[in-house]
Parts: sequence; structure tokens; C-alpha cells
Amino acid sequence: MTRPSGDPDHRPFDRRLLRLRRERWLAAADAPLFLHEEMAERLVERLGDIRRNFATVLELGCGRGALSRRLAARSDLRTLVRTDLARAAAPGPGHFVQADEEALPFGAETFDAVVSVGAFHWVCDLPGVLVQLRRILRPDGLLLVAFPGGDTLFELRRSLLLAELELCGGAVPRVAPFVQLADAAALLQRAGFALPVADIDRLTVRYRDPQELLGDLRRMGESGAPRLAGGAPLRRDVLARALAIYRRDFAARDGRVPATFEIIWMTGWSPHPDQPQPKPRGSGKVDLGDWLGRGSG
Repeated sequence: MTRPSGDPDHRPFDRRLLRLRRERWLAAADAPLFLHEEMAERLVERLGDIRRNFATVLELGCGRGALSRRLAARSDLRTLVRTDLARAAAPGPGHFVQADEEALPFGAETFDAVVSVGAFHWVCDLPGVLVQLRRILRPDGLLLVAFPGGDTLFELRRSLLLAELELCGGAVPRVAPFVQLADAAALLQRAGFALPVADIDRLTVRYRDPQELLGDLRRMGESGAPRLAGGAPLRRDVLARALAIYRRDFAARDGRVPATFEIIWMTGWSPHPDQPQPKPRGSGKVDLGDWLGRGSG
């Protein structure tokens, strides 16, 4: 999936509103952190599996510092630059720079690695952001990011859709469109990354009721941007019906309801001559007889 840029009225997300919501999330003492903490833990594990040193690292969307704290424990780290769309992030290691992921202020070949958790699903122009990141990475530099995508919140999306169709005779998107796994590696390749890989993790969180999930999404700053629905507010009766459908179709025997989060992982490398290169098409020289066992015995 590619997201349009250009005319602000046709951008899928209101970035100004997102900034305000992130600032409220950063200021809230009771903001849920479980999703960012889980993604941060898994990212650091993946980073640890790569036998490389990354002395200068850029973190995008640092937020409450779930990833920053873990990165600071790496012995090879010399410089950590943290950015966030919000004007001020939580205190943490390294240097903080307020910056929009879609307009980064860094020069070419500045960083050994760029990492992020929980930021890219609100980007309007993901292909453009990936091109920027390849430019600011040094040759053979690593991009490793994680964000909700795929079938994230499919239970909520389905319930809202059915309720609005039932009561209004039509429906508009109430949950952000997500990047699909099939598109992720292609976007990396299109942006010029070498060795692009995309994969997915699935997390299921169980809530007492759907209203508790909505509360978590609001307090995490993850509620939908108005442009998704053309500015039309969600009617109270539609919301009530959606919650009833959610409980009817997804509740377990104990009454709790699941909320699915699919985490898209995107990994790519800034090109370098020493990286493994794919062989040219048609360059294989294996005799078919060897495969068929001809002449053996």
C-alpha cells in the first residue's frame, strides 16, 4: 500500500492532530505502554542477533523511551539521537530532536542504524520516508522498524463497519488503514534498500469489554484521525451497536474480548559493494542429470 502525499486535504492522516495526541500521551501518567514496551523488547532482541557494531543510531518516534532505554545498554553505542513528532519527549539517553518523520533534518550518510517502534503506521508518505532514511544511512547501514499493520484491530474494524452499515446504510473508515505485509518488502526495495526483509508478529490482548480497548487506544494517542471519516463524527448509537457486535462475535466464555495487533517488521540495508549480491537470472550451471541422479549406481 502506498499512501498519497501532496495536497494536504488528500493526506490520510492529520499530522497536526497526531502531534497533539502524542503530546497528551507523553504527559499522561496512566498512559498504557504495553505495546511499545513489547515492540521495543523484540527489536532489541533482533538487533542483538546481528553481529555488527552500530555506533551512531537514530531512533524515530522515541515517545516514552521504551526503546531508548534498551538501546542505551548496548556497549557499541556512542551516539543516540532520538526524535519525535511531539515537541518534547520523555527524558532519556542521547540527544533529543523534535522532528517529523516525513521531513527529517539530517544530512546524508549520518547514521549507522535507524530504528523505530510504533511510529510508521501514522506516516502519510511511507515511500518518501524510506527514501529519506536510505539517504541518511551510511553505506551498509541498517534500517530496522516495527509498527502495527496487517490485520491489527480487525475485530474493532469489522464491528464498526457492520454497525454503520446496519444503522446508516453506508460506512466510512473509522480505523487507520494499515500497511500490509505483502507491500512492506516491496516498499523497501523501491526505496533502494538492499537485502529487504519484511515479516510479522501477532499479539493478542484480552480486555474485559470493548470499551476498555477504546480507552486504551485513546490514552495511547492511537485513536483515528478525522480525515479517515471525512470529518463526520461517529454517532453514539452506531458506537453502541458496534460494541454490542464486538461482544457478540468475539467474546470468550469468560466474557473477555480479544484485540489483535499485527506488528510489521521492516529490515533493510543501505547498499554497499561488499554485501551479498543475487546471481544474474539464468546464471545457474548445474547439470539436470546431477539432480536426477543420472549415471549413479
